Amino acid sequence: MKPIAKSAKLANVCYDIRGPVLDKARQMQEEGHKIIQLNIGNIAAFGLEPPDEIVQDMIRNLPHSAGYTDSKGLFAPRKSVVHYCQEKKIAGVTVDDVYLGNGASELITMSMNALLNTGDEILVPAPDYPLWTASVALSGGTPVHYLCDEQAEWMPDIADIRRKITPNTKGIVVINPNNPTGALYPDSVLLEIVELARQHQLIVFADEIYDKTLYDGNVHTSLASLADDVLFLTFNGLSKNYRSCGYRAGWMIVSGDKRHAKDYIEGLNMLASMRLCANTPGQLAIQTALGGYQSIKDLVAPTGRLCRQRDLAYQLLTQIPGVSVVKPKAALYMFPRLDPKVYPIEDDQQFAYELLAEEKVLIVQGTGFNWIAPDHFRLVFLPNSDDLAEAIGRIARFLAHYRKRHTA
Repeated sequence: MKPIAKSAKLANVCYDIRGPVLDKARQMQEEGHKIIQLNIGNIAAFGLEPPDEIVQDMIRNLPHSAGYTDSKGLFAPRKSVVHYCQEKKIAGVTVDDVYLGNGASELITMSMNALLNTGDEILVPAPDYPLWTASVALSGGTPVHYLCDEQAEWMPDIADIRRKITPNTKGIVVINPNNPTGALYPDSVLLEIVELARQHQLIVFADEIYDKTLYDGNVHTSLASLADDVLFLTFNGLSKNYRSCGYRAGWMIVSGDKRHAKDYIEGLNMLASMRLCANTPGQLAIQTALGGYQSIKDLVAPTGRLCRQRDLAYQLLTQIPGVSVVKPKAALYMFPRLDPKVYPIEDDQQFAYELLAEEKVLIVQGTGFNWIAPDHFRLVFLPNSDDLAEAIGRIARFLAHYRKRHTA
């Protein structure tokens, strides 16, 4: 049997599934160690529950959820996504333009599988959410990473994007609000990206899964609302804004200029049919979620739990010598920088491994998000304030020891 080359690619880009740091964490947990997990946005693990209205509706509908649905999903939740598009000012969307999936992740992979041939390129941000890099690579394409500029609050570097567009470039991925940096892009930046897509006939893939997780009164603009002469695929779902990761309920919207996308849309329809349908209970949660009270607003308000934990994490991290952080405007994450003059780290995966072994705190190394240097890490600020303070205190202690070893 020939070796399955794709498995090697998968191991390199799926940070939260494979790797020695995760293996070590599992081993330590089996040995009875209590680990503070700052590595993944699995919201339910931190006591943040989905709205009760969603749970109760799923319970009531479960007896009627045993059958397959239309391959794109049930009509009512797709119609509610259409109404959501109207709220977000995404024009011209009909029920037929909406695909429901087992989370946005499934639909991201589907969007790449339907598009890419060997040699095709997709522009992906660095740092990125690594599923995008994985989906491009495993679909036969080549991920080309454009830089986001930390000095400009992690905004996409438009000049770098422009330099990296080639005749093989088929599309550009924009993660806004951003994971892992917590950045939120202003309209001026989004419009520049749209103009590049227009000039080079690129498809824009807009990952907007955190579009309601916004702090300090910030407002999110959907990329697809900014033009009707560019093809957009917009991804969203219930996992983050509605604390429903395990329900696996997401959607993909095709909008904008679809005149030359007939074959691509046919491919999306074919792939949707091949997997039969998304899980029915998850679909049934969508209409209730989008139409009900938006409890995320309470969590991100100045006195809300998520906002308070963000502020605490920022305050404690920036007190550590040699650590700097761009304060997140959105999402659930921070991407701190470790000054290489203070922390001359050569292997940030080994750094994360040692932090776990010595302090029982689990983070993700920055290169796991396709960042260019071993000088960052990502943490989630989902744990309650006491656990968060304890975890960052342990990080501070570990870094103090690191500084002493380096000085010595």
